[in-house]
Amino acid sequence: MIKGKNVLQTIPEKLVLLRADMKRHGIDCLLVPHNDEFGSEYCPPHAEHLMWITGFTGSAGAAAILQDRAMVMTDGRYTIQLKDQVDSSLFELCDMSALPMGEWVALQCPPQSVVGYDPQLYTKQQIDSLSDKIKEKHIILKALDENLIAKIWMDRPDSPVGLVELFPDDVAGASSRDKRQAIAQTLSDEKIDACVITVSDSICWLLNVRGSDIDFNPLVLSYAILHSDATVDWFVQPQKIPSALQSALSDEIRLHPIETFADAVRGLKAVIQYDPARSSIWVYNLLVAAGATIIMGKDPCILPKACKTEPEQLAIKQAHIRDGVALTRFLFWFEAQDLTDGHVTELLVEEKLEEFRRADRTYRGPSFSTIAGWADHGAIVHYHATPESNYVIGGDNFLLLDSGGQYEYGTTDVTRTIVAGDVTPEMKDRFTRVLKGHIALASARFTPETTGAALDNLARQPLIDEGLNFSHGTGHGVGCFLSVHEESTGISPRSQSPFRPGMLVSNEPGYYLEGAFGIRHENLILCHEDAQSGKYYFETITCVPFDLRGIDWTLMTDREKQWLDDYHQSVVDTLAPFLDEIELQWLRNTLFPEPQREETDEDVAFGYSAYD
Repeated sequence: MIKGKNVLQTIPEKLVLLRADMKRHGIDCLLVPHNDEFGSEYCPPHAEHLMWITGFTGSAGAAAILQDRAMVMTDGRYTIQLKDQVDSSLFELCDMSALPMGEWVALQCPPQSVVGYDPQLYTKQQIDSLSDKIKEKHIILKALDENLIAKIWMDRPDSPVGLVELFPDDVAGASSRDKRQAIAQTLSDEKIDACVITVSDSICWLLNVRGSDIDFNPLVLSYAILHSDATVDWFVQPQKIPSALQSALSDEIRLHPIETFADAVRGLKAVIQYDPARSSIWVYNLLVAAGATIIMGKDPCILPKACKTEPEQLAIKQAHIRDGVALTRFLFWFEAQDLTDGHVTELLVEEKLEEFRRADRTYRGPSFSTIAGWADHGAIVHYHATPESNYVIGGDNFLLLDSGGQYEYGTTDVTRTIVAGDVTPEMKDRFTRVLKGHIALASARFTPETTGAALDNLARQPLIDEGLNFSHGTGHGVGCFLSVHEESTGISPRSQSPFRPGMLVSNEPGYYLEGAFGIRHENLILCHEDAQSGKYYFETITCVPFDLRGIDWTLMTDREKQWLDDYHQSVVDTLAPFLDEIELQWLRNTLFPEPQREETDEDVAFGYSAYD
């Protein structure tokens, strides 16, 4: 690795260095994904290889570097951001949903080209898919022994060493021993000796621990091998484990330095379960070299982690009440601001919202980087304000505010589209259609066989009726003081897995008009089973009011209006004990205005508005 101090490398300089090293390794094309060796969506700073070489900061994407050109791709959430952040004179910009990496490589690389990749950053499933797309071109895939970007990255940060803490068994609803024994029994029944687990949130869930290695996510970067006798070998940097925690861990959890993981896998000459969709092909190659009998199977923690226990559900709901108080106080503050004097900006919105959340003693930090997008910035699905991009909020438009919190025992994610000034009939139409889709999903009753794709249609239909749509999924899983994007049954056109009671997902349809505005309405919803009918339904657990000023009431059915009234009454009833008298009065008058009510000077001072 090239080392330097306070060295600022430009992207063209980085590309020159990288291409020279590619030549030395006989590589015609280098693939650069966005993830670390643990498959993390949010990478620690030292693993931000894609950002370092391209300037793109989104959480999904990949690049391909050739000697004479380069390409970077992402999905629909980040297409506008990609255009803003990446120099198109250096990189071709692609949509990975329209042109997957394998197809791009097959089109751009001549026969016998050598395509290099870091095997610790790609799963077996990804490499198999890539191989299928390029085999007819006789392109050679080469697993590299070192990461070429890390090698030339001057001042690359060190790996994180955040301390690990226990997650209480009474909140988890099961001890680590209970969880390990349940999974180990399944392994034993299937004649499997052990399972290799490399996904960070799975390991944290299994061992009832939490960490601080990644921004926004209380995760520990580590590896684990779970054996059929319910013991586990945990590979983690020793300095992350306080002595008190080491004493508290069961003797059935054996600690090892993370550097010894590869040697341990090489010694697994047994029947081993391996997840080809989540564990790196590097791990697979180690198992092959060990002579293991490899059983392909899904990470056994995924499903039980997704189905929240009763204590977890209670803790999550408490976190959402706390978050609802903070968001409502923020909305009260925002409505009282004079938006004509230029003092309210996107960054101030982020700062004030964080201030209200920090007032709660159980708040640990944001669950992702807050999205406060005014006007056309709201159309950038995962926008993040910077001092350079920071808009002054004022005029007639929407403020899209997507944020979340990590509380001691729960994770939140909520989006509200806030109206400022007088918006156009078109904007109200879109606002209302997105809300109608949100209500349709929240109100759904469905059979256990119903897939996330079928539910996704409910949320899109009001937009589709007008020839409109949005480019991201409608919902993702959410952890319990874990990852805000948890792998479980999602709600998207591609989600073919059914739901199970206890699954926590987001309900977040949207609409985005590039260069103009963005709309998203997001609550978290919890899946339950109706004891009488056997059908499933969702309980909305987010406690934050919607902005009634954006609604075109002529588009709303009586049933939709009733849902909205019932939801807002629940918000008032739930938050009332925690709001002061003025805040509560504002909330009630905002959500249930008196007909024909005229605003008074006092109303204006406190941000009341008599919505029609």
